[in-house]
This record gives sequence, C-alpha cells and structure tokens, in this order.
Amino acid sequence: MPERRPPIFLIAGGPGQVRRRGADPLLQAMIRQTRVNRPRVAYVGAASGDNPAFRLLIAQMLLKAGSGPVVPASMCGRRVDLEKTRRVLEEADLVFISGGDVEEGMKVVDQRGMAPLLKSLWKAGKPFFGVSAGSIMLAKRWVRWSDPDDDATAELFPCLGFAPVLCDTHGEADGWVELQAMLRLCRVETVGFGIASGSAIVVAPDGTVSALGGDVHVFRKKKAGVSQEESLREEKKWSIDD
Repeated sequence: MPERRPPIFLIAGGPGQVRRRGADPLLQAMIRQTRVNRPRVAYVGAASGDNPAFRLLIAQMLLKAGSGPVVPASMCGRRVDLEKTRRVLEEADLVFISGGDVEEGMKVVDQRGMAPLLKSLWKAGKPFFGVSAGSIMLAKRWVRWSDPDDDATAELFPCLGFAPVLCDTHGEADGWVELQAMLRLCRVETVGFGIASGSAIVVAPDGTVSALGGDVHVFRKKKAGVSQEESLREEKKWSIDD
C-alpha cells in the first residue's frame, strides 16, 4: 500500500456543469490533486454502454478543466479489445468512472473481469474519480429491486468499494428515496451521503469525508428507521467512524 494514497472524488454532475462557460471547479480541484500537468485520463463508460456522445461531452469538460487526453477504456460490445483497455487503464494518470446505470456498470466491469485490475491500480495509488452513477460505483454498495413495485424485493449489491462510504447522487428532488431504501437494509448507525447535483464529497485516505461545491445531505440508520442528520458543510470534515 502506498504511503500517500490520493483522495477519491465522488461528484454529482448536473445541467449547470454542462452549461458552464468556464472550467468546472469540481473537476479542476480533482485534476489538481494529481499534481500532473495535463494528466492523461482513462474514461470508463461501462455504466453508459460506452456511449460515444456522452464520452465526448465529458471529455470536453475535462479538457476545459485542465486534463490531458481523455482516452476510452472501452468494456462494452462484442468486439471490444480488452488488452487495449488494460493498457489504457495502466498508462493513465487518473481513472474516471462515468455516469449512467450503476447496476449495469458493475455488471459490465465484473463480466469483463476488470474489477481486479481496477482494484490493483487503486491500491498502487492511481487516482480515481466518478460522476453520478460512477461515484456510486466507486462506493461500497448500492440497492436494486427485483420488482420495482414491491419494496420487499429491495436488496444490496456490492460496488468497487474504493471509497468506504455509501452515497447517492441527484436524489434531492425525491427526498433521497433510494439512499434511504439502501440504509434501511444496513445495520443500525450506518451513514449515507446524499450528493446533490453540482456538489461532491472527497474521501481522504485517512477516512475523513468533506463536502465540495455545496452542502451534502447526511442520513443515518436508526432502530426506528432512517433519520436525516445535519448536512455536511464545506468547512466541516466527517470521520467515517462518526
């Protein structure tokens, strides 16, 4: 394990990021922490089916924020060259996990046998960051329903777990329904972070969590159910042990 593992950035993108004329400050902060001039980015688009239009949109935002080449680490499709994908990941200065569908993204990563490589790169100290569904994929777990109309069918499934937290993104409009459903399946005192659109959490190697770009909603599983805690503000740090 490296002495200085980089922090992980879990970002909730939003329309404001796309419409912004200048560079996005969340992406700028993430790129600066690599300490590499124009870092080479490996783009993992598994959660969006390697959608090229989505990749090009994100690549433009990253380049504007200070990245170097944004290179697809493709995993979808019958003709995908997995050896090339491995080289792209190994040669990158940082790895980006895109948005889309969390469950589909994890399914692709697992079916392509890429989870061990991603884990080894993370353990070796390569920076990772995610946006939206990609942020959730970098966290510990997520929730799914075998029958969307029956809450009794909700179950947890594992994600990559590089960031030892539970989180959701973009759930502010519906009161963080999915995040609370996930927490109800967890042990008492488990905490989950609701990352609103345009904000982020930064998970440091020592286990502290800080907000970036705005307040982050915090929920905790109690014996009587899930309760909302005081929001995590930018000037405050949260220990995962809290």
